[in-house]
Amino acid sequence: MKAIVRSPGSATVINAISTGCGSAFGIKLYVTAEASLNSSKRTFKVDRDVDTTLMEICVNNVLEKFNVNTGIHIKTSSTLPMASGLSSSSATSNAVVLATYQALVNDGVVPQDSLNDLDVLNLAIDASLEAGVTITGAFDDASASFMGGLTITHNSRREIFHHGNMEEQNILIYMPNRKSPTAQSDVGRMKLLAPWVKLAFQEALKGNIYEALTLNGMLYSAALGFDAGIALDALNSGALAAGLSGTGPSFVAIVPEENIDPVQEVWSSYPGNVILTQVDNVGTKVVDHG
Repeated sequence: MKAIVRSPGSATVINAISTGCGSAFGIKLYVTAEASLNSSKRTFKVDRDVDTTLMEICVNNVLEKFNVNTGIHIKTSSTLPMASGLSSSSATSNAVVLATYQALVNDGVVPQDSLNDLDVLNLAIDASLEAGVTITGAFDDASASFMGGLTITHNSRREIFHHGNMEEQNILIYMPNRKSPTAQSDVGRMKLLAPWVKLAFQEALKGNIYEALTLNGMLYSAALGFDAGIALDALNSGALAAGLSGTGPSFVAIVPEENIDPVQEVWSSYPGNVILTQVDNVGTKVVDHG
């Protein structure tokens, strides 16, 4: 029996690369994974031209966890842009790991409740690290994608300082016509930011999420060579917060209803695409048990 899992992307409040501590929140752009066991081989079908290495590692990690050797078919689809700073790798890992596990449960190979949520999340993060698609393990992104809402985390310790619903707001995303894989980013330049990113992180811990997001975005734009004027244009047009998401290239703005049009208009003057979405407070879920 097939298992279908939907996992949201996330947007950055604090990028963890410079200090090891981060924060992110779920957004309503999704990776969907469908898993079904078969008697022959492991096959992978994707809706775009992407490397399936990460998915293969996710499946292997789950099967090795239970010492199971079986054929499996994984099919993924996505409304979440890849290599864009919106946690596509974390969402993919979460979706594929949970779908694989649920397929094993559906077919009676392993008992229900063999894994808890943290087990699934850790298997997904381990897969992302092994695949080399993340620098820190992206516990902030992965936890926001898995749990929904806002998370504030210590990435290397995989510790959650805070998890709760994010204020439900409109989210505008500006995507330039380029990709920016996290693993290829300049870590040395980002680590120079540590004292100032710590200030932004303290604001996040105080609950000042919009201020933290904007300050973090300005800092990482400077370190990674992105135009901070993109975020300033959004703020000038009525955004509550705006900044670079992840290591880019996407910029994210939190925008009240009445200011969507002016922010969209100013960002549409740049080459690329503008996407309107919302906060996701639900997280990664099985949407079909088979």
